[in-house]
Amino acid sequence: MSASSSVRRVTVVGAIAAAAVGAVALPAAAAQKPARTAHAAVYISKVQYDSPGRDDRSNRSLNAEWVDIANSTRRAVNLDHWTLRDDAGHTYTFRHVSLAPRATVRVHTGIGRDTRSDLYQDKRNYVWNNNGDTATLRNDRGRTVDTASWGRDRGHRH
Repeated sequence: MSASSSVRRVTVVGAIAAAAVGAVALPAAAAQKPARTAHAAVYISKVQYDSPGRDDRSNRSLNAEWVDIANSTRRAVNLDHWTLRDDAGHTYTFRHVSLAPRATVRVHTGIGRDTRSDLYQDKRNYVWNNNGDTATLRNDRGRTVDTASWGRDRGHRH
């Protein structure tokens, strides 16, 4: 056997071994990190569940607790009668809200005047638990559109 055929044979065997290891390693890596799924047209993009500073129930502190709802489409989405709910059943119902294309609206816990970019639940107590909770967004038919969890429920999806 010539030296060049030995090199080819070692190269082929090495390539096959690498492919086999890669085939085994790929599912293991996928199991460790869940595959990223495409967002729905409207989804919860961010949650600030622990308002910065002291939790003193001031309106300023309450409004520093919020949930961002994003529209990833090129069309406005009518959010009228959609709901945003926590695990304890605190529910905010969207009224007369149209979410512009590729826009985000922030839903604050406290009291304020609604605008296109900021909505207010008009609550006098915190809604989102710092140690763990789930925000659930449902459409006007009551179907779950998206959820976001943190703390003790981190990674738990409804």
